Amino acid sequence: RSKKKTMREAISHFDIEDIVVHRDHGIAQYLGLRHIEGQSEVEYLTLLFAGGKLLHVPATHSHVVQRYVGAFKGKPELSSLGGTKWSNQKEKAKGAVVDLAHEMIRVQAVRQSAPGIAFPEDTDWMREFEASFPWDETEDQITSICAMKADMQSPRPMDRLLCGDVGFGKTEIAIRGAFKAAESGRQVAILVPTTVLAVQHERTIQKRLADYPFVVESMTRFHTPAEQKEILERVANGAVDILIGTHRILSKDVSFSRLGLVVIDEEQRFGVEHKQRLLSLRAEADVLTLTATPIPRTLHMALLGIRDISSLQTAPVDRRAVVTEIKSWDKQLVKEGIKRELAREGQVFYVHNRVYDIEEVAEQIRELVPEARVVVGHGQMPPRELERVMLRFVQGDADVFVSTTIIESGIDIPSANTMFIDDADRFGLSDLHQLRGRVGRYKHRAYCTLLLPRDRFVNATARKRLHAIEQFSMLGAGFQIALRDLEIRGAGNLLGAEQSGHIAAVGYEMYCQLLEQAVLRLRDGKKPIPVESMVDLGVSGTIPEAYVASPTRRLAVYCRLASAESLDEIQKIVHDMETGYGALPQAVCRLVQYHELRAVASSLSIASMTIDDHDVVIRTKDPDTLSIRLSATGGTLRPVGTPSATGYSAIYYRSSNPGEYNSHVVEMHAHLVESSCLS
Repeated sequence: RSKKKTMREAISHFDIEDIVVHRDHGIAQYLGLRHIEGQSEVEYLTLLFAGGKLLHVPATHSHVVQRYVGAFKGKPELSSLGGTKWSNQKEKAKGAVVDLAHEMIRVQAVRQSAPGIAFPEDTDWMREFEASFPWDETEDQITSICAMKADMQSPRPMDRLLCGDVGFGKTEIAIRGAFKAAESGRQVAILVPTTVLAVQHERTIQKRLADYPFVVESMTRFHTPAEQKEILERVANGAVDILIGTHRILSKDVSFSRLGLVVIDEEQRFGVEHKQRLLSLRAEADVLTLTATPIPRTLHMALLGIRDISSLQTAPVDRRAVVTEIKSWDKQLVKEGIKRELAREGQVFYVHNRVYDIEEVAEQIRELVPEARVVVGHGQMPPRELERVMLRFVQGDADVFVSTTIIESGIDIPSANTMFIDDADRFGLSDLHQLRGRVGRYKHRAYCTLLLPRDRFVNATARKRLHAIEQFSMLGAGFQIALRDLEIRGAGNLLGAEQSGHIAAVGYEMYCQLLEQAVLRLRDGKKPIPVESMVDLGVSGTIPEAYVASPTRRLAVYCRLASAESLDEIQKIVHDMETGYGALPQAVCRLVQYHELRAVASSLSIASMTIDDHDVVIRTKDPDTLSIRLSATGGTLRPVGTPSATGYSAIYYRSSNPGEYNSHVVEMHAHLVESSCLS
């Protein structure tokens, strides 16, 4: 289910007392799932608005409620039920996103019209190189590789963003792009945020390309001025095929002979002073940007077609989640954790982000575990010494690496599967997620312990961060981590300061939906937004407490069903329910039936299906298709009136057994849903 478990599900997960956004009524507080007197069949989401007013939303319509994520820290003001402020805020946000969409489309048009490099199609060499990859590619990797190659073979410049959680295989995709460019006689520049990562990438790529005649070099502060000068000369005359480096390779003295591809790892880590040089590189070569900060689904959809984006959401085969725990610092805990890892011939990261006493910490570990070979690394060490220390650890000549956050990006050591993070409350959420990503990169069970000081108060915000990391320890948790990070820090920096006020006013998810609609309208003319069908046939079903006892889990299932857009998606949810809770009770079957009808109605451009005495009144833009689908039911169909100004016709349908309870639902389901499955 990892592909489905993206930001949409994360945003629809909320707990009692969380602030939420109702699409039509605004900002409220969620009070929980409740039954209303006389409506025992249906559960409702109860929302509290300003002035103590309550709104009960049927659980079948839970998709209209989303968790609120604003642009700033703190809680927003609750909206007033029935007031005009919410609709005014939405209208203002709509105006702002139109301006933003115009600018995004203008930038895209300029890029589309610029001349680029059209690389040739795959050769036998390329296919042989790809076949030498020792693991099975994930479905997402294959899709992303195909998209990247299509971009590179196109005459327009590539500017693709590849986002994927830590350890999900972004580097291999970049290496294949580099191979394609180098094989065609073009040079590749790989830009990374840290010296340590440059060294790691150099080793990884040299090993991967060992059987091919490509020259791979890195240029970092580990190189002397004389060595850097010699490398620059070879780059300028085309003797280096792939150059890896930090922002040093953006300097004016770096000149490429025939630059064809630029790979940028974590562009947001580079300063403003580097942005202009990156812009000029985009003008002369294809660009692939890698990021481990996942793009939320809604923003992804809003940008789709404006910027080329690929997402890796599937974990590699055999990868296991990292066991993550929050503990107070305890020497026995640290000692046992290190000994457990050494007993299985593994290695340990111990992250301590203060240079002044890092040697004392290392000495303490040597006393706790005398048999362990302990090394120390940090960014203030002489470059040669740091390289030597890291090499010892990479080659397995050291057991415990006590380091600062220099290991945060890209260090890939299969045998290192235990990590301790000292003073974990001092780290940001994404930093903790990146650090944890250094362990558990292969099939071994990995452990990450977040250590808290015994003698220092840890504030509420830091505790929230730590509990989020502990809670979201499953594979691909980056989407949930990103959402919780947005909640804690605010989402304002995602789309620029000028948009922050609008994000704060309507919530991040609503803002992104408005942006997506604006982009669709501007790019494709008056392309209609897909129809959202309103189905009210008097039967909607529920999830009994006896079937799913936890209100939080019931809400999660309601939200998944209400957000499902296809029959396949609904069947996947049914499979998950049966696997987790057993055979579906009748009440849940009715709920599933309701959502299947809703999904099919939407695909048939049906705006609504409602009961009027013995008839079902259907408003549709495609009465002919509807007539064909329902002609075999034995019921009667009759159009009433003329089509409305928006193109909807009213069709009245009467069951062949109007006196029989729910016969219209049975017939509708049989001839709309089941015929859709067959077709």
